[in-house]
Amino acid sequence: MSPSRMDEEDRDYDIPEPKVSYDINVPYMPPTGEYERRIKDRTEFPEYLPVWEKDTCFEPVQRFEYHDPALRADKRKPHLFTPGVKAQAITPKMGTVLTGVKLEDLCQAGKDELALLISERKVVVFREQFDFLNKGPAYQVNFMEHFGKLSRQPVTGAVKGFPQFHIIHRDGNREEIANFFKHKTTSTIWHHDVSYEKQPPGYIMLGILACPDVGGDTVIADMSEAYNRLSPAFQGMINQMSAIHTSEKLIAHARANKGLVRSREVDSTHPVVRVHPVTGERALFTNMEWPKEYLGLKKEESDVVVKFLMDHVRMGHDFQARVHWEKHSVVMFDGRTTLHTATVDYDNADQARHLFRLAAMTEVPMSVADAERGTLPLSPLSPMSKMSH
Repeated sequence: MSPSRMDEEDRDYDIPEPKVSYDINVPYMPPTGEYERRIKDRTEFPEYLPVWEKDTCFEPVQRFEYHDPALRADKRKPHLFTPGVKAQAITPKMGTVLTGVKLEDLCQAGKDELALLISERKVVVFREQFDFLNKGPAYQVNFMEHFGKLSRQPVTGAVKGFPQFHIIHRDGNREEIANFFKHKTTSTIWHHDVSYEKQPPGYIMLGILACPDVGGDTVIADMSEAYNRLSPAFQGMINQMSAIHTSEKLIAHARANKGLVRSREVDSTHPVVRVHPVTGERALFTNMEWPKEYLGLKKEESDVVVKFLMDHVRMGHDFQARVHWEKHSVVMFDGRTTLHTATVDYDNADQARHLFRLAAMTEVPMSVADAERGTLPLSPLSPMSKMSH
């Protein structure tokens, strides 16, 4: 039975409608009436307004063999750092702003080198990318497929004909934001993108199509540095833990709102500490959104450990970077060693916040034990196969 038929026939319409949005940054239902006409008139990129195609459904992604393009890259990066390209650090350890790069001009070797830079610096920002953004959805999907198999969105709005796009569009939703903060103290959700996938995204692109002059920034946390700050004894304990990540809450929210569901729930078990196949770094791999159960500790024990880890991230301003959005910017970041959150501080802005996400799935997350055994599932070219700690 297809997911769409399953949703129409089997979902429980007695589920109470949620008081607030699952994620205030994202619309979960199509716009209608005057609001729909208004946002179409105001956008520079109408092709990227979110749509919900009822005949689009798909099965969960099964495991696949993956070869990381960063492992092919020339470490000098001559095809990326061509004459005229300048790099500016966002923080000493994380984040780089590149100017003088036109993403649409990158050759295959340049994309490999970009993958390596993302693995090393964790987030790379490109300004003035109007030409790339204007190339259209098919071009951008092809560009990102260089980095891995693209995830598809189970409930949120996408680009028509391209379910790989996750569209974030907020314009004139002050009342919704005000209602959200009647029930919540913050909109912050420190998360990995779709970590419930069997092979979660490692390379993620955000393309900013419109944004307020001030506000709506994205904050990114370096989970390798977060791990390094922990004591060896604590590291040793969490190295042995794993967690079940699930999409069930997201899909339940869509059903409760009578929304479209394109795929069944997905559950995957991942290590709480994963090892990066390119850099060898160990990173915390847990978040506030997708894990539902932790294995290796009793529930009361894991509740304490996970609260500590999330508080550690919240307070870790010295291993975070704040990415200020500018119109026509593109950001790419490493989903394996970072967490991120949007900031909803733009409720008094007159401009829309409109961006897309494309997420390239990479390897099965590698545990510390896998790394020490020299094992990396489904990615035989990794240098980690010869690496020990």
